[in-house]
Amino acid sequence: MGGGNPAALDSDDPAFISIYNNNFFFSFDSIYAVSSIKVPVNFSNDCINNPPNTCINRLQFKLTKYLPPSNNAYQLVYQRCCRNETINNIVNPGTTGATYSCTIPPGTCNNSASFINFPPQIICVNNPFIYDHGAFDADGDSLSYEFCPSLKGGDPNDPKPISIGGFIPPITSVNYRSPFTALIPMGGNPILQIDPVTGVITGTPNIQGRFVVAVCCKEWRNGVVINTVTREFQFVVTNCSKAVVASIPQYSELPNTYVVNCKNYTVNFVNQSTGGFKYFWDFGVEGITTDTSSLFQPSYVYPDTGTYVVKLMVNAGTTCPDSISRIVKVYPIFDADFTYKGSLCPNEPILFNDESSATFNPINFWSWNFGDGQISTEQNPTHAYANVSNNYQVTLIAGTSYGCRDTASEILTISGVNIFAGNDTVIVKENTIQFQGSGAVDYFWNPSSFLSNANISNPTAYYPDSGRYTYILQGTTANGCIGYDTMNVIVATGPYVSVPNAFTPNSDGNNDIFRILAAGYRKLNSFKIFNRWGQLMYASTDFRKGWDGRQNGRDCDVGTYFWILNATDLNGVNKTIKGDVTLLR
Repeated sequence: MGGGNPAALDSDDPAFISIYNNNFFFSFDSIYAVSSIKVPVNFSNDCINNPPNTCINRLQFKLTKYLPPSNNAYQLVYQRCCRNETINNIVNPGTTGATYSCTIPPGTCNNSASFINFPPQIICVNNPFIYDHGAFDADGDSLSYEFCPSLKGGDPNDPKPISIGGFIPPITSVNYRSPFTALIPMGGNPILQIDPVTGVITGTPNIQGRFVVAVCCKEWRNGVVINTVTREFQFVVTNCSKAVVASIPQYSELPNTYVVNCKNYTVNFVNQSTGGFKYFWDFGVEGITTDTSSLFQPSYVYPDTGTYVVKLMVNAGTTCPDSISRIVKVYPIFDADFTYKGSLCPNEPILFNDESSATFNPINFWSWNFGDGQISTEQNPTHAYANVSNNYQVTLIAGTSYGCRDTASEILTISGVNIFAGNDTVIVKENTIQFQGSGAVDYFWNPSSFLSNANISNPTAYYPDSGRYTYILQGTTANGCIGYDTMNVIVATGPYVSVPNAFTPNSDGNNDIFRILAAGYRKLNSFKIFNRWGQLMYASTDFRKGWDGRQNGRDCDVGTYFWILNATDLNGVNKTIKGDVTLLR
């Protein structure tokens, strides 16, 4: 557990082991180290231009403890402080401790899984990394692997906690420094991954530094997890300047997988190796010896479907060789496709149907992008577009349980519907007005009362008496889309002015303009708006115009404004009207 400071390792001797039963203290033991060994570096530096100095020692402790049978689990806990100050992926590593523990399940005869290989002390930045973190289980239990959190432990105030009595202390995850997490402990392109079945860790680290990584190995028996073994270690990523690097890229999202070919049986291999002058490919077909090539970037036609382990050896038999293995999956044929039903009109639901086909089912992955920022993972989603004229590219990425992925896309043209019935209007009774609907090719006004023709855009209307009338205009566009708008007609007995008490100039197309509705006046002499300090904000002599809540091109403040108008009626009499309006946003 130590590093460059021998005293850090010496501080662990003796180790204080606390044992709990059902989370309550059972016993305490102080044990001394029985051996000290130098951990193999698992790193060949014969062909490294600038090999770093590395040395890790390990203390080994042994404890033989007889525990009485119990219906509850036993927990063995060891805690210490602190970690290497130079760790990059956790917060305050120099004052963050660590917890190491194991659980003995009740009523189960079990040997814990043991990891086979020591982790490498050094990883070369921007070089493909493959490390077998697999374990062996003497009982033959099934094993699965995953990244998991490193745990806090002691602190500078209590570097080697001794728990005698009480419940098991709280054990929580260390605080990871963004963007790192327990599941993403290092940077990489491709990012560091662990195969859940084999425990093989792969990736290409692209950030130098020291990173804490924890792997949980779960033991499964009869479909139930009976034990979990956690191993924590530090990966040191440095600029190694390797003379020879064997590199096959990872184009699949599956761990350590070059490609999943679901179109045919031919795989074209990409070689990103450096420093090589001799190459040997083994394409991983069992039972034959002709599945090889010495080309730099060969192609190979596989004889059948299946999963193959491809190995590339660079400069084999020379002083500085290197090799890499990747997985290739061949499962043709898979094609993504979709259809849709529905009107390509705003706010109308469109049903998308997955029509993907696969020789090797099941198809179990769908990722839809509708081109307007909305997505879905359903097989057959329904989607409606906003009232905006645009071309939207709909894309479906579909996949199978074998890792096949394929993409299908199509452009959908949505035509916006902007039916306009006209501004609200005030007239004096026994007068005629003409409507001015727009935005469609076919029109229908409802109700048809007082209208000359309810099926045209611009009918005339005659009102023999006063009242308030609301008309809904239904318009159908050239591509069959339907929209609606509403207009109010106020019929007054004489000169009439209607002024709203609030408006919202936020450019949403609704109540954006503060304007006067007037009837029975031959002329608007003046219409002025002032702020609360008496400053003139707007002036007009046209009933058809209004204030947009701006002055000199700038938005005015939210608040109350005062207005005054002077107009001449049909009898030549001037009238002055005052009021206030609230500007909202």
